[in-house]
This record gives sequence, C-alpha cells and structure tokens, in this order.
Amino acid sequence: MSLIKKISVLAFTGILISLTACAATETKESTGQYVDNSVLTAKVKTAIFNEPTLKSSEISVETFKGEVQLSGFVSSIAQTNKAVEVAKGVPGVTSVKNDMRVKGSNNPFYK
Repeated sequence: MSLIKKISVLAFTGILISLTACAATETKESTGQYVDNSVLTAKVKTAIFNEPTLKSSEISVETFKGEVQLSGFVSSIAQTNKAVEVAKGVPGVTSVKNDMRVKGSNNPFYK
C-alpha cells in the first residue's frame, strides 16, 4: 500500500471516529443538541427572570433534548404554576418537568 493510501485511510478513520463521538444517543446529546439546549436554558432563565412574580435566583433550569426541568424552592404553588407556564411559553420547549418545592410546606404531596 502506498504512503498516500495509508495517509488517506488514516485521515478517513480519524474523521469517522470524531463524527461518531459527536453523535447523539438516548442518554447523550450531540454537540449541536448541547448548544441548542444551552441556548434554550438561557431563554427559559431569561423568561423566568423577566417575570416579576418569580424569584429567579431560587429556580434552577436544566434542558435535555428540548425537555426543560425546573427545580428549586418557591414560596407558593402559584409560583410553581407560573414558572411552568413561563417555561412552556418559550419557543423550542417540548415539555416541562416540575421538580420545584414549596418552602415550608408540610404536606407530603408537595415534597
């Protein structure tokens, strides 16, 4: 095998391996999905920050494949509902999982 063919095969193999490493699976995002979800997370955080009835510093936002997860502590059930509503209103959000907890609630339903 000539030197040029060996180099070509090696280069093709390297490209193939790097493209495979960037592919998405059920539990892992592709590079493009990671960037898209980072942008979506920022948009949801901004929307929550711009909502005067919510304390955005107490609500965490994570996104995986367009699905947003809200967590943290809020003062009332109304605030959890409002945060979910705001997140659902952001274009690109496919679903919202509410893992927020109401501060001081003794009711096990809210824990």
